Parts: sequence; C-alpha cells; structure tokens
Amino acid sequence: MPRPNAFPLLLAALLLAGPAAAAPPETGARLGGNRSAPEKQAAKPAPKPPSLDDLFARLKASEDPAEAKGVAKLIEQRLDRSGSATVDLLTDRARQAMTGHDFALAAELMDRATALEPTWSEGWNRRATVFWLLSDKGEAVSDLQRALVLEPRHFEAWSALGKIYESMEDKSRALAAYRRALTLYPTMDKLREAVDRLAPEVDGRDL
Repeated sequence: MPRPNAFPLLLAALLLAGPAAAAPPETGARLGGNRSAPEKQAAKPAPKPPSLDDLFARLKASEDPAEAKGVAKLIEQRLDRSGSATVDLLTDRARQAMTGHDFALAAELMDRATALEPTWSEGWNRRATVFWLLSDKGEAVSDLQRALVLEPRHFEAWSALGKIYESMEDKSRALAAYRRALTLYPTMDKLREAVDRLAPEVDGRDL
C-alpha cells in the first residue's frame, strides 16, 4: 500500500502549532542558558584629578621648566580656593583695590577675609603682599610665617619671605628662605639666581 505524502501533514502541524513552533530556537537556548542581549559596556569613570600632594611631588621632581611651570600654575589654582564664597568676594575686591593703589582698603578687606578663613594659607600670603606694598615689612613677615605654618610647601610665600629679608639686609635668613623655596620648585630661575647671588657671601662668612 503506498505511503501517504508526509509533507502536507507536517506543514499542517506547524501551522496549527503557531509561529513559536516554526521559529528556530534562540541561541541562548541552544547553549543551555537563558541569556538576554549583551549588556551595554559601563562607561569608564572620569580620571580622578591629581591631589595637591601629587602636584607638589611632580613639581619637585620635574626637570623640564615648561612642565614645572604648568604644574606650579595648577598648584596656585588649588591654593587660591578659600572654600568660602564670601571670602572669595572679599579677596577679589582686595585685588581690585590693590590695582587701584588703595592699599589701605585692600588691607581692611584682607583682614576680614583672614578673620573668616584663618586656616586658608593663601589668604595670609595675600595679606602679606598688601603689607609689603604698605611698607610694613614686620606685618608682612608675620603673615608669611602664618601662611607657611598652614602650608609649608607654599613656594611663593618662601620666595616672598626671602625677598623681604633681603630688603632688610638679613641675608642669612633670605638665603635660607630662597633655598627652601628652591627645594620645592627646583626649576624656578629667579630662585636659583637669588641663591647664587647670596650663597658666596653668606656661606663664605661662616668659613
């Protein structure tokens, strides 16, 4: 007896079963899993900015003057941050007053700024600049010393301290301050020149 054609029967079974039966098995099912579409790769977090400690270390280790100058600029930007909008406003007004040669007003504004943020080293450094312009070297030295207690790596404060001591004919202290600044910022030309100028006289005096 001839066998009936099996193809129509198979086709009818597939149609009755619906599209799910006709569809090929999922790749995940063939692999024995129930995996969904590949997840999107998580975005990489932004690189963390270098810390102030890292910047000071880079400045000290750098042998390229251009690179060191860029690092020093980043350090200055960090030190400029008082953390207080009010203090930043007072400091900006003091800067404007200094530009207009109203040093008395600048000193008053920096008095307020340092009173509000006494642990901000740059505030004392800036107030020292005002006293220097007012020819009050004693107050300027005192403010720089306060700044350096708060941030001993403040190379600009060390440099300014050396300049004031030198103007007071205290060349030994001036040389010590310049040398301290130079250890922090070895490629700064003006510091090297100051040390080279004073060292023969001061060091020779001890022989």
